[in-house]
Amino acid sequence: MKKYEFTGETKELITESGTIILHRIRAIIDFGHVKAGDLGGWIEKEKNLSHEGKAWIYGNAKVCDDAEVYDNAKVYDNAKVYDNAKVCGDAEVYDNAKLCDNAKLCGNAKVWGDAKVWGYAKVYGNAKVCDDAKVCDNAEVYGNAKVYGNAKVYSIATVYDNAKVCGDAEVYSNATVCGYAKVCGNATVCGQADVFSATHILVIGPIGSRNDFITFYRDKDNEITVKCGCFLGKTDGFIAKVIQTHGDSKHARVYQAAAELARLQIIGEGGKA
Repeated sequence: MKKYEFTGETKELITESGTIILHRIRAIIDFGHVKAGDLGGWIEKEKNLSHEGKAWIYGNAKVCDDAEVYDNAKVYDNAKVYDNAKVCGDAEVYDNAKLCDNAKLCGNAKVWGDAKVWGYAKVYGNAKVCDDAKVCDNAEVYGNAKVYGNAKVYSIATVYDNAKVCGDAEVYSNATVCGYAKVCGNATVCGQADVFSATHILVIGPIGSRNDFITFYRDKDNEITVKCGCFLGKTDGFIAKVIQTHGDSKHARVYQAAAELARLQIIGEGGKA
């Protein structure tokens, strides 16, 4: 049984591949919170919105290309779902958020604000992505995790449990952020990062010759990895590079003090994170 029809009202959507004709939809039966006669949003074709379940597109929201909205999912406001993206389960996309490429949003996940999820990224469980945050490539955000602010999670990184990534932070490569960890500010977590506690990461700065921020974090070897400018490696390698570059100058001493503080914070006196 069909649950909606085209109203006959159309609008043009200009995309990189050309102009798409979108159609306004109208419910023809009652389902969920939608009543027969309610106007919905805009779709290119019936494939974009399943006639089964309680999924619906509201307001000025747009779904086009081969994107699909199904199950009990909802797309609101000025949100846009396109390319081959999927929105399913009880997931919601709203405000000015965008979901595209082959991204998938499911479970009770929510994406809003000016956030964007693309590539082959997956956001599911009770995860939230909002503000100007971006999740892309093959990254996954799930559980009760939240990515917000101007944060970016990409490559094959995973953020889950109750972890938070926010501010201008970036999590990428093979990094894992989970538990109750919070990666925020100007933090950069990448490589073999394994951050699952608030004490597993320390951002210091601006300091040193570059007046920049340094991120120290726990890695999968239960050691400390340092991300400072172009440098990415273990603490010993970082100190060696500092001495080679700065000798016994003020900058060298500041960098070494930062590394010692990070060791105490992340590894502790007992040698275990």
